[in-house]
Amino acid sequence: VVDINPARIAAWNSDELPIYEPGLDEVVKRCRGRNLFYSTDIPAAIKAADIIFVSVNTPTKTFGAGAGKASDLQYWEKTARSIIEHAESDKIVVEKSTLPVRTAQALSRVLQSNAKGLNFRILSNPEFLAEGTAIENLNHPDRVLIGGLDADAVRVLVELYAHWVPRDRIITTNLWSSELSKLVANALLAQRVSSINAVSALCEKTEADVDEVAAAA
Repeated sequence: VVDINPARIAAWNSDELPIYEPGLDEVVKRCRGRNLFYSTDIPAAIKAADIIFVSVNTPTKTFGAGAGKASDLQYWEKTARSIIEHAESDKIVVEKSTLPVRTAQALSRVLQSNAKGLNFRILSNPEFLAEGTAIENLNHPDRVLIGGLDADAVRVLVELYAHWVPRDRIITTNLWSSELSKLVANALLAQRVSSINAVSALCEKTEADVDEVAAAA
């Protein structure tokens, strides 16, 4: 795991992790130094990796076209250009962030424009983890979604997950469907929360009206 922020990496290498998630501390302490390493040496990690999972912030744009609405993809693009700069062999690059549909296509154009003659294959593998149960969701996911246009790259990632996830829970599709599925899942969750809040507000108003009638009586 590599990051440009030294303080963040130092925290992940310490006994006080920068975030709390039930079960995470035990996993990190058990695996760190064995097959889990945290570093700021991004060039070395890019050179060594066969598969690169990209998990970066995609905040809402605060300026320019689409400000206040569109996703800001500058961090994704900077990561792509860093991969081009330091890669010395072909790579599979996996989207983990929530991104607009067809972002993978745009990133593929950026990566394939390299002057080194390297081939970068893009996959979409969005997360459906829930805060508070993320480790349980990771160990026993109800589904793993992998989208891609390169069948061989998809197979490689499927085989990676198949070490602990049953094959019938690994769903494969194309890039755009995978990206869209994550956005739809987020939208449905937001709608459910909104509906619950609306019903809660209605119940509170009803109780207040009942209390008012009772007081008047």
